[in-house]
Amino acid sequence: MPRHIRRSLLAALLAFAPATGWAAFCADTGGQFEPWKEAFAREARAAGVGGRGLSALQQASYATATIAADRDQSSFDYSLERFMEVRGAETIVSQGRQRKAQNPGLYQALEQRYGVPAGVLIAIHGMETGFGRFMGDSRVVSSILTLAYDCRRSDFFTPHALAALRLVDTGALTPASVGARHGEWGHTQFLPGNVLSYGVDGDGDGRVDLTREVDALASTANFLRGKGWRPGLGYAEGQPNFGAIRAWNAAGVYQRAIALMAARIDG
Repeated sequence: MPRHIRRSLLAALLAFAPATGWAAFCADTGGQFEPWKEAFAREARAAGVGGRGLSALQQASYATATIAADRDQSSFDYSLERFMEVRGAETIVSQGRQRKAQNPGLYQALEQRYGVPAGVLIAIHGMETGFGRFMGDSRVVSSILTLAYDCRRSDFFTPHALAALRLVDTGALTPASVGARHGEWGHTQFLPGNVLSYGVDGDGDGRVDLTREVDALASTANFLRGKGWRPGLGYAEGQPNFGAIRAWNAAGVYQRAIALMAARIDG
């Protein structure tokens, strides 16, 4: 799907979600998940979700592990030093330098096209999935629908839930696709709405599949460029490109860790 069409579709989903007069209710426990799915199906149909997406909605189950993870965000309260220790920053930097040296052409091509240097992409890749070694153990559709149903952040996740169903329609996701606990998918953990807006076919096989490394890295670079990345400028805290890193993840300790690891990898 061309990029401008993907962005137009996500814009329509974002515009639709708060505007409906009969939006699905939310709840704090899983007891009403099945009735909620029926209500959400009406929203999905009105937002243009087709048969495969609606079928995936009906197959979805309440993800208790997702709710448990969403209630525990304690690692983002760590000091920067503790956060980097827990997340294995030294290993990410060491392995990241090796990855950059082993495949310089890939990272040079990505920087030439998107303006984002290797260190930033490598640091995100390492932080999110350990360079693809663990991309999650939760079903993407069930996870994101659970978060749309849950009252804590329903407004944020509802457009992503609609996007996930649309991705099932296009074949990019299936009801069985596996990702992280919050519905993030692939090597660098994209939320479904961001797949629609920024997903790139980096390896030229005709489809966007973020479980393929090159697609994920290109999509990450495209996301950062879309969030204002300016080629050749700094990305440390306080510098022009730190805002694009901030757009990737809302936690300040995560943002600072990415910038610090990236500088060491690039250095």
